[in-house]
Amino acid sequence: MSTDLPYFVEGEFVLEPEAIEPERHGNVDLYIPKSEGPFPAVILEPGGPLPEDADWNDPREWSVYHGYGSLLAAHGIVAGLVKLPLYDGEHFPRCAKVLAESVDAVRADDRVDADRMGIWFWCAGGPLVSSWLREAPPWLRVLALTYPSLGAPDGVELPAGFEPSDALAEARELPRILLGRAALEAPAIAKTVEKFVMAAEKHQVPLEIIDVATGFHGYDIVNHAQKKVGNPPPGAVRPDFDASMVESRAAVNRALDFVRKALQ
Repeated sequence: MSTDLPYFVEGEFVLEPEAIEPERHGNVDLYIPKSEGPFPAVILEPGGPLPEDADWNDPREWSVYHGYGSLLAAHGIVAGLVKLPLYDGEHFPRCAKVLAESVDAVRADDRVDADRMGIWFWCAGGPLVSSWLREAPPWLRVLALTYPSLGAPDGVELPAGFEPSDALAEARELPRILLGRAALEAPAIAKTVEKFVMAAEKHQVPLEIIDVATGFHGYDIVNHAQKKVGNPPPGAVRPDFDASMVESRAAVNRALDFVRKALQ
């Protein structure tokens, strides 16, 4: 593949589940288990913002999310991988609406147990968790966050209602919450995550935290040719490749186990 592609497009999933061909329904790709349903379901929200005119801007075509969809389906969970129109920070309100509509569409599928649902967020899609924290429906069993950005960096203002730390202050009954945290995260993102963790402690919201000691942002993506896991910044000292692979795979498997148990 071209080296001009972003690492998250060019790279591969750190695990190698048996590939499952998804069904495309509008802006959602469904990965369906091979056994008999109905099944619990998890909506996968890959994040952004992405350049609107790029020919690679559909996360449903990226290896890492094919991997997650196939992995969940292999464990008896429908995965609904969504494409959202997230091209700028100002687009969070419209994306929140599209995400909610996508969740409703997956819940309406006859193969899905509509009372056992989860949503999994990555990267800069993190602010979209806010409404689900503020008003979590009873059928929402789990919210998972993997190397998320959970707020606006210094000097940037998000649209009203999209600060996850503020949403925790308004939360009532919450589902189980998982946070996958990269120890070598970019400082601007790490600061938003720390703010969220402190807010959770203040409001006594339990978090299951997976710390990836050798993890950069994107620690579930590997470039084998470059022996690179995640997205180390230029000049960064990279941990041992094999050790990083072991830890990243363990982190993904642990996250899967948490989500699977929350949906039982």
